[in-house]
Amino acid sequence: LVLQFVGFVAAYRHAGALSPLLAGSLGSLLTLWVTFVPCFFWIFLGAPYIEQLRQNKALSAALGAITAAVVGVVMNLALWFALHVIFGTVRSVGLGMEIPVLASLDWRAALLSLAAMVAMLRLKVGMLPTLVASALAGLALQAL
Repeated sequence: LVLQFVGFVAAYRHAGALSPLLAGSLGSLLTLWVTFVPCFFWIFLGAPYIEQLRQNKALSAALGAITAAVVGVVMNLALWFALHVIFGTVRSVGLGMEIPVLASLDWRAALLSLAAMVAMLRLKVGMLPTLVASALAGLALQAL
């Protein structure tokens, strides 16, 4: 949707004979259309054949490898964010690796992260209630 905003701004600034608001709205709609319609087109076009593709062992193994790679990327991103949120300072040690400076620990972020993990993993609280509670607790801690 950031791309939609860029489409709006581009059309708004170069409206030509149209009013800027109309041009921006049309640019926004066009950007939204060309961003999402092709994706849904391929999904709807391929959906009837997914079960047949799952029975193909070679393709199923390739999709399993792709799934593992995606999980690895998401995990890497989660760890990067956790490291940079819980610690104010990190040091690069080469090869793209970073280690935290322990003295820069933000105890409020660490406590809030721990509470969210306990809520979701131990108490089986859903993601949205945990997210809302964490956001409100973070605002309260920031206000103190």
